Amino acid sequence: MTMSVLEMDGPVLFFGGSYSNLEATVALQEEAPRLGIRPSNIVCTGDVVASCADPVATVATIRDWGVHVVMSNCEESLCWSKDDCGCGFEEGTACAALSGDWNSYSNRLLGEDDRKWMRSLPRRLDITIAGRRLAVIHGSVDTINSFVFASTPWADKEHQIEMSGCDGVVGGHSGIPFTHAACGKLWHNSGALGMPANDGTSRGWYSLFTPTSSGIAVRLLSLDYDAGSASRKMRDRGLPSGYADALESGLWPSCDVLPAEELARRGQVIAPTTLFWS
Repeated sequence: MTMSVLEMDGPVLFFGGSYSNLEATVALQEEAPRLGIRPSNIVCTGDVVASCADPVATVATIRDWGVHVVMSNCEESLCWSKDDCGCGFEEGTACAALSGDWNSYSNRLLGEDDRKWMRSLPRRLDITIAGRRLAVIHGSVDTINSFVFASTPWADKEHQIEMSGCDGVVGGHSGIPFTHAACGKLWHNSGALGMPANDGTSRGWYSLFTPTSSGIAVRLLSLDYDAGSASRKMRDRGLPSGYADALESGLWPSCDVLPAEELARRGQVIAPTTLFWS
């Protein structure tokens, strides 16, 4: 299959996991011009709609903004009005129960035009930055809802990168930011914008890829926003208190999907980082 490639000059901003969090989405929309990033150089790894209170307004904001968006399992499920988010949670777990509540809520509110837009989203977008080709996906290259974490073995990531035919992969889905580089290859996850990184702070996350004379500076950046307002709206609209509490506490209501290494770091504050990919 021939894959079209977008060539991007200058810095590129990546984010994912807006999660129907309008406050966080608008905060990033306002931050991007201050960073000098135009919408054509912004890429979302999906999960525009999920846990929070404003699915319709968040979709409208993303669409009006004009950024690139990759389909996630949430968009894949919601565009066909499915009663399961397709996140890959095991049946009977807390994650499955919580996702069922917000999925039903979002399905009641989303209109056909928004679902049509979701159906139009690509499952993969290839871009080039400073001569490096990156495959932007949601979960993994071959599975839309795979969880890939920092602790996922490099051999598994390398296999996916080789499968993509690119120099690196930018993914989402797992909700915790990290950058893993080895052997000249890269796997990057900008974290989630609309839900904390389980580190005990209410911040959202995004990233910047900036070309330099020797390669690309990969910066993981945190974003402060009015998490209290987003949390109150969730409670007012009858959404699960677990995710509403998480917006303020910075701790996930369930850690069913986390590997042991990520689970051990629960509540440990994550610091913004820069990695030079040369």
